[in-house]
Amino acid sequence: MSKVAKATQDTKQVLIDTASELIWKNSYGTVSVDDICKAANVKKGSFYHFFPSKVDLAIAAMEEFYKSKKEAYDRIFSPQTPPLKRFEQLADFICEIQEKAAAKHGRVCGCPHASLGSEMAGQEDAIRIKLNELTGRFERYYENGIRDLIAEGILPKDTDVKAKAQEIFTYFIGQLMFARIQNDINILKRDLKPGLLRILGVTGKANQAA
Repeated sequence: MSKVAKATQDTKQVLIDTASELIWKNSYGTVSVDDICKAANVKKGSFYHFFPSKVDLAIAAMEEFYKSKKEAYDRIFSPQTPPLKRFEQLADFICEIQEKAAAKHGRVCGCPHASLGSEMAGQEDAIRIKLNELTGRFERYYENGIRDLIAEGILPKDTDVKAKAQEIFTYFIGQLMFARIQNDINILKRDLKPGLLRILGVTGKANQAA
């Protein structure tokens, strides 16, 4: 890659990273293109060279956030890990992300996808469509874990895998939103894992299956 091409790619990445952080910390509506360019130290003309609109940048930021977590999800949901342990590790991972974000920004940030979706999905179809796409990707990890729980006899054979995965995703969103509203990371540290195990219907089985 030439120096010019690398500089161009770096500028685009800086805009994505900056938008992701600002929107996550604040909100889509309160962050302007000018705010993003100023924080990224990028000229406004460069912004529109890469992104036709703030919506397009927000969608790119959503995709980047997913990609930044994919390696960890692949590791957590490895077939070599007992299925119940996967979900326990997932709860720990989510808490860890939120603790780091709170330490950096001085407040609980919650889920960037949920915050953006609840704010803009009714106004911007492109954001709603992207949110649904990313939701499906996360839920597929849960579905695979649930199927393995069924295969091991931990969950009943008649468990509705897709419905259970959707319930888990919705639970995470709710807990993250509530923690953001209350600005209290202890809500997640105290409640996230026990609540997840209750939804899975495996309360009391975690230690046995470990």
